[in-house]
Amino acid sequence: MTPSDALPMWADALVATLLVAAAAFALVGSLGLVKLSDFLCRLHGPTKAATLGVGGVVLASATYFSARGGSLSLNEALVGMFVFFTAPISAHLLAKAALHLATTREAKVAVENRTPGEE
Repeated sequence: MTPSDALPMWADALVATLLVAAAAFALVGSLGLVKLSDFLCRLHGPTKAATLGVGGVVLASATYFSARGGSLSLNEALVGMFVFFTAPISAHLLAKAALHLATTREAKVAVENRTPGEE
């Protein structure tokens, strides 16, 4: 890397801070996935933390390429929009499927435990 390719100190510090924060969110999400008790709790932790983690990486990337290129880099905005729209929607659909499965199991158990002659 030549001196002309070097980032300004403020951009270097901002990119490093954003990447460390993103890694911390990813770590918290991973710990939530391992340590939390049931499916819905395990679903909540990683989706929130992963969204923030990916957001930090996207912001760091946009900052790096904007500072290096001299103009605003918006390519990362597409990645960020995709993640911010798909992660909550997929988590919502997984939660609805889990609730539907739990309701179906409860109804099946209730039918199996019914005594003869009971309506």
